[in-house]
Amino acid sequence: MFTAISSFEILNGMEDEVKQAFINRPGLVEKYEGFVGLDVLSPVENPSQIWLITNWTDEASFKTWHKKHLKDSHAGIPKGLKLIPHSFKLRFFNHISS
Repeated sequence: MFTAISSFEILNGMEDEVKQAFINRPGLVEKYEGFVGLDVLSPVENPSQIWLITNWTDEASFKTWHKKHLKDSHAGIPKGLKLIPHSFKLRFFNHISS
C-alpha cells in the first residue's frame, strides 16, 4: 500500500469552514481506481493545521489521480481561505504494517 500525507495551516481563522467542507465533501476521490481510504485530522495542540492521509493500492494510482483529478477534488475549498505561506507539505510513504 502507498500513503500520501498532505498538511497545511490555515492563516485567517477559517478552521471551522475548512473542517465542515471536509465533512460535507462530495467523495470524488473514492471513485478512482486504487483508492483505499482518506482520513482528515487536525492536531489538538494546533487546530489551524489540517492533515490529509490518503491510502492507495499503489503509487501509480495516486499519481494518476493527482495528475488528472486533483483540481476537481478541491472545488469545495471555502472561498477566502488563506494558508500560512509555505505551510503546505506533501509526503509519500510505503505502508509497512497496521
